[in-house]
Amino acid sequence: MTQQSWRPFILVSLALCIGTIGTALASPLYPIYQQLWHLLPSHITYIFVAYMFGCMTTLLFLGRSSNSIGFIRTLQIGLFVAVIGLIFSVFATNTYILGVGRFIIGIASGLISTSAMLGLIYTIPDSHKQHAAQLSSIITVLGFGFGPLIGGSIAQFSDSPLVTPYLPVIFGAVLSLISLFKIKVAHFEKQKFSMAPHLELPELQYKKLFYIASFTAFCAFGSFSLFASLAPSFIQDVIPWHGPIVSGFTIASILMVSAFIQFIAKSMPMHKTLNTGLFMLILSYVILSICMLMHWSWLFFISVILVGIGHGLSLLGAFALVHHMTKVENRAAVVSTYLFLAYLGTIAPIIAVGYLSDHFGLMVGVLSFCLGMGLLCIYLLLSHLKLKTL
Repeated sequence: MTQQSWRPFILVSLALCIGTIGTALASPLYPIYQQLWHLLPSHITYIFVAYMFGCMTTLLFLGRSSNSIGFIRTLQIGLFVAVIGLIFSVFATNTYILGVGRFIIGIASGLISTSAMLGLIYTIPDSHKQHAAQLSSIITVLGFGFGPLIGGSIAQFSDSPLVTPYLPVIFGAVLSLISLFKIKVAHFEKQKFSMAPHLELPELQYKKLFYIASFTAFCAFGSFSLFASLAPSFIQDVIPWHGPIVSGFTIASILMVSAFIQFIAKSMPMHKTLNTGLFMLILSYVILSICMLMHWSWLFFISVILVGIGHGLSLLGAFALVHHMTKVENRAAVVSTYLFLAYLGTIAPIIAVGYLSDHFGLMVGVLSFCLGMGLLCIYLLLSHLKLKTL
């Protein structure tokens, strides 16, 4: 970079924040869609999963776009695609149109997150270069947290709760896209554009540890996705307060707790971090199960906090392990594989919960999720404890 001011970094940060707000905006609106369109729980999970398929599409086929056209152009394309997806959401009249909109937003999210992470590294002043990755993580989590909070708050007091929440984000995304033209970047060596997937496993001695880290992230992403997709529906059965703002606050709380925990635990040994995260996730499943069975609302809030702690520590430990078991030459490909496996946690378990909820009720779906993911976390924890440290 030829500039050493904070302005380029701030503009990229705002683009990342607005992009993530747009992706998470719809979660507290799902009960309104469900009531208006008479949807089953599985329909909500399909809409949510459509977004994740978009993310994975980008990860597999467009993850190296920044190396070919630069992070600024990739970020601008991501914001433009996000606006298209949000417009689809505004005019959605059925699940198919909304699902297409969410899929497009998922593609945008992948483009924005990958390019912005690179952009933050390039634009941050040299004196703070070592903090770029951490700031990227915090900004991303804050964006995902503010999304449902903003969406739920606007919807709560709007006469058009399925339209109004999207409008300020669309406006902000357009402004952010335009502002990025003001950033001047140094010349870089462009790579040939390729859509060929590039996934790779680490060296053989790290393979088992890699799978433990990846499926720990699988559990963390799956746990958050349960709340992001179906919590707005089952909240009304376990706590006395209802409405989009309550759903938005619940979802945002998980991510805010996660961000706070990651910040204060950044110096914690990675193996201990992973183990503690898994334990917290297991504990959250137990508490949530008791809450669903006994309808004790105060337990719901405890489960939300525990999920946030488990989410933060699990991802912090898992990514640290992946970082330490890779080299510069294979890190990008191994991280892509890690994210691919982790993102499956937002798809497979959530589809299963939706199916079970349709046929046996929401309580059975949620309890089955807690049991299945809890057993997986126990297996991962025990397997990790048996392994020698790096």
